[in-house]
Amino acid sequence: MRTVTATAAAVTAALATGAASVAAGRLASDAALKATPGRPLPTEPRLTVHGTAAGQITLTRDLAALRPGRYGLAGDGSHAVVGPVLGTAEHGADTVVRRLERVTHGTLGTGDRAWMTPNLYVGNPGTALGLDYTDVEVPGELGPLPAWFVPGARPTWIIAVHGLAATREHALNLIAPLHRRNVAVLALAYRGDVGAPPSPDGVHHFGETEWRDVDAAVRYAVDHGARKVVLLGWSTGATMALRTAALSGVRERIAGLVLDSPVLSWETTLRALAAARRTPAALLPLAVRAAQGRAGLHADRDAGMAGLYRPSVPTLIFHGPDDAVAPWRFSRRLADTHARLVALHTVRDAPHGAMWNADPEAYEEALRRFMTPLV
Repeated sequence: MRTVTATAAAVTAALATGAASVAAGRLASDAALKATPGRPLPTEPRLTVHGTAAGQITLTRDLAALRPGRYGLAGDGSHAVVGPVLGTAEHGADTVVRRLERVTHGTLGTGDRAWMTPNLYVGNPGTALGLDYTDVEVPGELGPLPAWFVPGARPTWIIAVHGLAATREHALNLIAPLHRRNVAVLALAYRGDVGAPPSPDGVHHFGETEWRDVDAAVRYAVDHGARKVVLLGWSTGATMALRTAALSGVRERIAGLVLDSPVLSWETTLRALAAARRTPAALLPLAVRAAQGRAGLHADRDAGMAGLYRPSVPTLIFHGPDDAVAPWRFSRRLADTHARLVALHTVRDAPHGAMWNADPEAYEEALRRFMTPLV
């Protein structure tokens, strides 16, 4: 009897442990499946503001605070733009001073917490850039999808698609230089975004379902005068662009792809985000399985075998080895495997989705060269 009781207790404990592990895996998968638009990914540290002065801001010394280039600095209810590190400014051993270009809204005072973001601009093309634009609705599979349309004289449009934890404001970084070259831009909000229909199950799908909204945007562009389109995507937006180019019924209208920090292995990205939430390594496989079950995701190997990540049109990738969310090695492999169509512009010292921020001039020149024969 004692043996039976002991066995039953052991089984109960094992089941409880297993249930707890499954629940923990499910919670860990939320880091990607429920990433909130406009909020930092768990890989992005919070920095403390130690003080501000004329044209300067002092932040906690961290690898993020030392990044080269220009970034947004977002807090709860505030946004500013910071430029390069000021090496000659006085500071303590545990702080760093950057150029403070402007405070867009709110205030940043001593003790406030903030994080670096790729978004230099907030608002819309009119309020942020002073450009004429139109709010349009793209007829999507789940309902109307809001988008900004900035007109241009050229017959090829760019469709801009943001990625994980971002919004269509991310496209504002590139809308102004594209507008100067008379290229029309359609910046899309897709399922799960503010103002767009929610995903039916309430989670992100790493582009496996969201690509249909990009397909709808391509059809909208063609119906409204675009002869061809170039898909410009960041992060999972780049994944959507690849899927659209492979699966769309109007893919013959897609002239090229521009992929910034593309997520080419959702399993690796999910593991990275879950690990950044301090998920124990032993639970990371459970997080992957939980994501597959909750979102109906196909394994990376299946996507590769289906040819979803084999570009059939000229493709420019912006990516670098410091991306902690979507490993650069997959982009490098894609470029090496499809050298005839794919060019890789390597950007160092830039986090996920922020390849433009590290060196805007070099980025825009590479983009100009790529776009010239396509528009």
